[in-house]
Amino acid sequence: MDYSAKISHQVANIPRSGIRDFFELVQGRDDVISLGVGEPDFATPWHIREAAIYSLEKGHTSYTSNLGLLRLRKEISRYVRDFFHIDYTPDSEVLVTVGVSEAIDLALRALLNPGDEVIFHSPCYVSYLPSISLAYGVPVDVPTRKADDFALRASMLEAAITSKSRVLMLNFPTNPTGAVMPLEELEKIAALCIQHDLIVISDEIYCELRYNDGEHVSIASLPGMQERTILLHGFSKAFAMTGFRLGYACAPAPLIEAMMKIHQYAMLCAPITSQAAALEALEHGEAAMTKMRDSYHHRRDYMVGRLNDMGLDCHSPGGAFYVFPDIRKSGLTSKDFAMQLLSAEDVAAVPGDAFGEAGEGFLRCCYATSLEEIKTAMNRMERFVGTL
Repeated sequence: MDYSAKISHQVANIPRSGIRDFFELVQGRDDVISLGVGEPDFATPWHIREAAIYSLEKGHTSYTSNLGLLRLRKEISRYVRDFFHIDYTPDSEVLVTVGVSEAIDLALRALLNPGDEVIFHSPCYVSYLPSISLAYGVPVDVPTRKADDFALRASMLEAAITSKSRVLMLNFPTNPTGAVMPLEELEKIAALCIQHDLIVISDEIYCELRYNDGEHVSIASLPGMQERTILLHGFSKAFAMTGFRLGYACAPAPLIEAMMKIHQYAMLCAPITSQAAALEALEHGEAAMTKMRDSYHHRRDYMVGRLNDMGLDCHSPGGAFYVFPDIRKSGLTSKDFAMQLLSAEDVAAVPGDAFGEAGEGFLRCCYATSLEEIKTAMNRMERFVGTL
């Protein structure tokens, strides 16, 4: 049978993840130090795991509301108010999802008609462009630049806006660059969104992992923006809960209702065990989160210093747990650099072009691994760079 004729054109035209393709080469090699997969190296704090275990022991194994446990939604609302300084009504403006990945898909499918344009900045998380395409939107890529520390500039966004523009997707702090947004630039972008009647999908999954001076500011908190923003957040990064697959969306009730319609047929609800763990994380997880963040901060400073010392120009990212060194002086493409580094020194990092064309000439290195392994990886990378 010719299965190519049976598969949707929309799916057939989507490329495989550049991250996963690269790391299939690493599977089964015990000698490789991985600086690749964006996942905390910490186990989920014990008290959070214990909450999940206890919920099972109590027999809490049923469905929940499509929106999620009301107690969890109330705690999310409290947390968002305290951290983001935005008020959302738990009954109608909070939706618990299966990770932020599902929330992105729900938001795009709820908002887009075929042919609507979605503007996003790059280098960016690998799922954004495929998610837009799967929702029958038209991706519009706005490159960010090393000279701007990979922040999105309002002037570049404005140049990309057309009469078909419907949605702006933001992700700050950013995967893969660790970029954060200066407040003055975020305010200009908010003004453009209001002027051109854009809805913003703001993925803020790394917002607790900020290292520079100044607190995180969500675009949803700026004047006139809460009504036109879908704020996405979750538990994977700050609380080391990737395997629990739990996220949430906060937005005006009509937008949450539209997202919930899709969610109830596709997923019905997020797992109740994960919701119990998330409730514990929000109520008592701040100390563990701060300890992990402080460790990432120390590792970031070490890795940035080593990369610059070996001649790979690397800005100091303001958030997340990635660095994005410039490898163009080597004369190699991002993929060639990564493949040769893996072959010569058993260090795995992700080619920058896996995150879009704007990432060519760079390498994503994740510092969510032990400092001991980071030191060994940096020694090996320095030896490799010395041969070029």
